[in-house]
Amino acid sequence: MDFKLGEKEEALRKEIRKFAQKELPPGSFTLLLEEESRDEDWKLAMSTSKKLAQKGWLVMAWPKEYGGSAVSYWEQMVYGEECGYWGIPGISMGISGVAWVGPSLMQFGNEEQRKKYLPLIASGEPDGVWCTGYSEPNAGSDFANIQTRAIRDGDEYVINGQKVWTSCAHRARWCWLAVRTDPNAPKKHRGISIFIVDMKSPGITVNPLLNYYGAHIFNEVFFDNVRVPASNLVGEENKGWYHLMQSLASERHSFGPSLYGSARRLLEELVDYAKETQYDGKPLCQNPEVRHMLADAAVEAEMLKLFNYQVTWELTQGITPIYGSSRNKAFGDQLLERLGIIGMKLIGAYSQVDPYSKWTKLHGIIQRLYLLFPGISIAAGTDEIEKNVIGQFKLGLPKSY
Repeated sequence: MDFKLGEKEEALRKEIRKFAQKELPPGSFTLLLEEESRDEDWKLAMSTSKKLAQKGWLVMAWPKEYGGSAVSYWEQMVYGEECGYWGIPGISMGISGVAWVGPSLMQFGNEEQRKKYLPLIASGEPDGVWCTGYSEPNAGSDFANIQTRAIRDGDEYVINGQKVWTSCAHRARWCWLAVRTDPNAPKKHRGISIFIVDMKSPGITVNPLLNYYGAHIFNEVFFDNVRVPASNLVGEENKGWYHLMQSLASERHSFGPSLYGSARRLLEELVDYAKETQYDGKPLCQNPEVRHMLADAAVEAEMLKLFNYQVTWELTQGITPIYGSSRNKAFGDQLLERLGIIGMKLIGAYSQVDPYSKWTKLHGIIQRLYLLFPGISIAAGTDEIEKNVIGQFKLGLPKSY
């Protein structure tokens, strides 16, 4: 395999770098999901998203008929890497619209839905922002156990139930919602359907779930007799499980390149900090323990890069990366976790100050990462679930049920 990218990919990388240096405030670096919390960060995300759309980058991977540029898989990978490296906000329109709602509508939505929702996502405007309603209090990794119900009533469905850990629900205009439409299905996963729900519908209540340092990313969402047009059913009724497996594959694959980009940026920041910071009269970089920690992280970052290259190459060969996307997502999660822990050790007592304080080091990136990575490792499926996918589809291990 030739690991050198072509002229087109390298030209795109340079152009994205120029964009980031021009459009983002000095020291700005947005971690996954983080842009959804503070109003000033969300404003920047929406402004940047619109600029990305105007440059033809926001949905560059989509077919031209839906507003994309139909770029190569390698260009998509470079875009993901650079967005992760620079911490460019607004790239997924609420973490779901660009990455999997749009592609899913192309696969199993109807033409009316495509014409209505795909242009909204591609525009980069607030009306194209989505949240994803999957998890429930008693249905996280056991997704088939969801209890939120949708009952047909003429030309509408009436939805009742609760979702939890719904990122961006307080910002989104639309919800990509999984519900139970057949409670008597012989197997639980056969009675699930997907709906598009307007978050401005009467009967929807969104309550914040703040993380350790008060960031508002996740929410619990309550549906109390929410009426949804029957035309908002996506795909076939009771076939939602099969549709969602395709959506999740898109979701997990979308994380890999950006996780690598973020890891590479964090590693570079930590290396520079170790070179510039004195401890007992010597730079931290001369400490053998520090050197070993950073060297190990650098090797793992390079491994993640090669994993992403493998999945990208498989896509160019028409191969569906069944386990590779789960592997990359889990490995990237764990790499960011290790970088967060290494960073906390290096900055020492400064790791205890407010991430937005004037006393913070590295613009507060390390504290924010340390407090965010538990949520990152759960998003799109816990690392344990990703490992189950690897065990089943790569190692051929039997299911436990």
